Amino acid sequence: MKTKKSIYLFFIILVVSSLACSVNIGGPEYPAQPISSSPADAQALRDMIAQAMLAGAETGVITLSITEAQLTGFIAEKLAQQPNPPFSDPQILLRDGQMKLYGKITQGYFTANILITMNVTIDELTGEPQITIVSADFGPFPAPEGLNNAISAILDEAFTGSFGPVAVGFRLQEITIADGIMTVTGRIK
Repeated sequence: MKTKKSIYLFFIILVVSSLACSVNIGGPEYPAQPISSSPADAQALRDMIAQAMLAGAETGVITLSITEAQLTGFIAEKLAQQPNPPFSDPQILLRDGQMKLYGKITQGYFTANILITMNVTIDELTGEPQITIVSADFGPFPAPEGLNNAISAILDEAFTGSFGPVAVGFRLQEITIADGIMTVTGRIK
């Protein structure tokens, strides 16, 4: 009789503890080697942009080589500033001409991995980055409404917002993505 009560108690504790946690229900696998990033990586990106702008004031040309860790740190920082971010735990891979954004979305007690693959090009008319979603995998969840706008806004901030007041006189010329680095070249007007 005592064993039977212990089993019931065990199952009750198991059910209650599972309700207190979220359950991962799948989705695309995160990268085998996660991108380690920190707030220092986001700050390094801002510092690098400031230095490139100073150098560009003399030469007229600005070149930035942005790493996966810097971009991941910057996106994580921007998501942390939002009251209801569209996803969490970002991981940015820069490979084969594309940007791949991994993250986690939560609905109720369930969490799923997501993968959004994007092309980053330059708008010919404005000289600003143009982000096109090539594919999006949200596991078993439907794509959240407004996700394209939310992601575009975050990434636009990463590119254009980081340049601050100098951005008015800046025009992108080339963006290349390969081997974990996004190289951005532009010219000061």
